[in-house]
Amino acid sequence: MAVVVAVVLTRPGGGGKDGGAGGGGGTISLQNAAATGPDPFTESTARDPVVSASPSVQVPTTQPPPGDNAVRQYDGSRRGLYGGTKNAASCDVERQIEYLAAEPAKNRAFADALRIQPPTVPDHLRSLTPLRLRADTWVTNHGYRDGAPRAYQAVLQAGTAVLVDNRGVPRVRCACGNPLGEPVIPRTAPRPVGTPWPGYRMSNTVVVKPAPRVVKVFVIVDIDTGEWVVRRPGDSNADRDRETEAPTTAPTGTATSPTPSSPEPQPPSSPSDQPPEPQPPVSPQTPDTGTTTEPPPGETTTEQSPDDGPPTAPSAPAS
Repeated sequence: MAVVVAVVLTRPGGGGKDGGAGGGGGTISLQNAAATGPDPFTESTARDPVVSASPSVQVPTTQPPPGDNAVRQYDGSRRGLYGGTKNAASCDVERQIEYLAAEPAKNRAFADALRIQPPTVPDHLRSLTPLRLRADTWVTNHGYRDGAPRAYQAVLQAGTAVLVDNRGVPRVRCACGNPLGEPVIPRTAPRPVGTPWPGYRMSNTVVVKPAPRVVKVFVIVDIDTGEWVVRRPGDSNADRDRETEAPTTAPTGTATSPTPSSPEPQPPSSPSDQPPEPQPPVSPQTPDTGTTTEPPPGETTTEQSPDDGPPTAPSAPAS
């Protein structure tokens, strides 16, 4: 763990003005789901209605030891981590491609931020999956300034439309066309800048880490109906979505019923559908850490084929 933390804290990543490598300095930008944000790469390509309130839930948990900072991390393959609308993509991928193709300088900067070659941008974008965040999520965002990508740390509000890679990690924010990276997590809590939304707390923020294997299907929650839906990776039209059953087998860990912290409707769940014990990496600490935020309940799904029927719950993750 110490080696991993050292790599994260020292890796290069763009150097936004607010903060050193990867924009990981003393501030973090709060970005509302509908807001374009500073220095956008393109016009918005978000399609679905914005979910204005965070659908996060709070779960009682053990207070971290003094000086031990923690933030919740989840594999990108976790069921229910993302939402969307059945048979409707949250982002217009082809429009994003057109915007970048019309401005070669931005296309080069976009490719540089994602560490790909400029000619491969269209194919790369088409390989991503349009989804919606279901928890306030910490990322490295990249604005376009002076002909280059400028990295900075940001929290994207639940409901934000994103494009997700084949390991379940957000890679593009559709409201501004900005490329996204994994967050740079310092040893001390960053100072939030911007206007917080109702229910925002740093302790409610989560980090999405790459799934250990390529995701075969994403099991998401329809934000309009609360139904559980299977979406194929890279399906930018979302026209092959199908319904599936909600998870019914809970991993071991905290056995407390989630309580909504906002009026946003939650997906249907059974009494046994409880969230797992968190995995605490090194991360910021906030004054109020008596509770932390759990995304809606579910399990990871990396092995299920879309044609094998409803995904089944895997074995419990290590606590």
